[in-house]
Amino acid sequence: MGEKQTEVFVAKTEQQLEDVYRVRREVFVNEQGVPESIEIDDKEIDAVHFIVYVHNVPVGAGRFRMLEDVAKVERVCVLQDYRKHGVGALLMEKMEDVAKQKGVTKLSLNAQIHAEDFYKKAGYQTDSNTFYEAGILHVRMEKEL
Repeated sequence: MGEKQTEVFVAKTEQQLEDVYRVRREVFVNEQGVPESIEIDDKEIDAVHFIVYVHNVPVGAGRFRMLEDVAKVERVCVLQDYRKHGVGALLMEKMEDVAKQKGVTKLSLNAQIHAEDFYKKAGYQTDSNTFYEAGILHVRMEKEL
């Protein structure tokens, strides 16, 4: 998955937002069994959404919301066939770059336990015990920018 064919955008167009929700629905609702009623929430309007395309196919998505001077990273996902190819790392880099442009000095997120090592490699530190969110075990993590 070379970088040239992989592009990460802040989702601004109607098509890009549709692609964000399609990727999230596939990963969270179809694959992980999260009820769609809680996967799509009332915070969508306040979030900055991101979409990853590989050869113009939507394969990854995420969002962050501003909570004072902290950006809360949420709904980060990559379609199963594209995992372990650097897509998630590129997505996180773009999210961090945009957060920095907005003057953010700290990012926080709730990581599913299976993704904790992925976020540690990206510089996040775990700062909580495990807890359940949407029926899935998570930990809270933070990163100073």
